[in-house]
Amino acid sequence: MNLIVNADKNWGIGKNNELLVHIPNDMKMFRQMTTGKVVVMGRKTLESFPNGMPLPKRTNIVLTHDKDYDAKGAIVVGSKEELLDELEEYKDEDIFIIGGESIYRMMLPYCDTAYVTRTDFAYDADTYFPDLDEMPEWKLVKESEEETYFDIEYQFLVYQK
Repeated sequence: MNLIVNADKNWGIGKNNELLVHIPNDMKMFRQMTTGKVVVMGRKTLESFPNGMPLPKRTNIVLTHDKDYDAKGAIVVGSKEELLDELEEYKDEDIFIIGGESIYRMMLPYCDTAYVTRTDFAYDADTYFPDLDEMPEWKLVKESEEETYFDIEYQFLVYQK
């Protein structure tokens, strides 16, 4: 399984249920990587999308404890066990965990590749991604040249375990 995340230099990923920064190249890379694939998210992540709608041209799976939750166009599961059962229907390489924090933390042990857009700035964040640099099982295997969007410097990184 894969995960894909945009994290700042302190591994912050969001504030008030919104991304910390919007970088067009990052959004483009996200679309290219996940279109035609399976994206797994929590309810709050889904609700942060435009009109709270699932992402087009992808199989959207939403994990929520709300048994009555209805996400039109998405598969809704109510537990980690139900999620893992559902994911057995798909190839591991086609699955992308896309957030938020609790979903990333819960699913990190099941992932073997992490696609990280890392911004070289510390934003005011209230949600964080686990620090892969501090986890010996994760190794940085690929990094892009540093890119700039206005005054934001960032890199595309790939970690594997």
